[in-house]
Amino acid sequence: MEMRQLEYFVAVADEESFTAAAHRVHTTQPNISAQVRSLERELGSALFDRSARSVRLTDAGHAALPAARAALAAAREVADAVSEVRGLLRGSLSVGMVEGCTIAPLFTALGTFGSAHPKVPLSLRESPSDRLITSIVDGSLDVALAGYGDELPRGTESLTVIAEPVVAVVPADEERGTDTGFPELRQRSLICLPRGAGIRNVFDDAAVAHGSPIRPAIEASSPDAIVELVCSGMGTGILSASIAAADDRVAGLPIEGVDVRARLGFVWRTDPSPATRRFVDVVRETFGLDAG
Repeated sequence: MEMRQLEYFVAVADEESFTAAAHRVHTTQPNISAQVRSLERELGSALFDRSARSVRLTDAGHAALPAARAALAAAREVADAVSEVRGLLRGSLSVGMVEGCTIAPLFTALGTFGSAHPKVPLSLRESPSDRLITSIVDGSLDVALAGYGDELPRGTESLTVIAEPVVAVVPADEERGTDTGFPELRQRSLICLPRGAGIRNVFDDAAVAHGSPIRPAIEASSPDAIVELVCSGMGTGILSASIAAADDRVAGLPIEGVDVRARLGFVWRTDPSPATRRFVDVVRETFGLDAG
């Protein structure tokens, strides 16, 4: 029994015609008829009733059809698996990450991938989030851990690691109300991450939506620097809620009108290479993430 015979059998069953089935599988009607006859002799039973104008399955044919489809599907899976491995071995992987990244599971995922696929060249680049996402879209990076808001460019997919509010960061002992709105923030000296950072992008977009951009008094290169500047009395920081909550010297105040969450996650194109697909699988397992 050959896979080609099963393919011809399924084609005739679907088309209810030897001639139409021959067109479908790009062979001649005599050849497909001969191959099906050979399969029937091997099985010891007719698979088709040829007495009517259209070809109909016999009881034996009905019984054989699901197994034939399953065998063909299994053969395709074998071919796909081999193709995936060949593509992986011929490929490379370029990974981007936000500047100053200290997300330990990322490095665990990189190590796991590198150990499993030592022949796949792997590169790592640090950049601001907006540049990382642009590099994903233009193909100069395969996958990146970046910050973003609720929307990403078309043609990309993502796995979100963290999604949380953007907050105004003040000294923990500062007297304050429950919420802080944009009118009040415009009166403060703000300390923000540089343009291009995911948290900064979310805040800037919200400020524009509430009237006009806000120029910060200070741009600090890292969240830790912002916390230190806030503690020194230099102004009000703009960070994510978890960063503010990690240091008991400061407090994070909800910002009225910022409904978009700051997200940190992995971004890649919707047509990933075999190496990218494999790395995303490793990331998914390492971080315990679902798609979205």
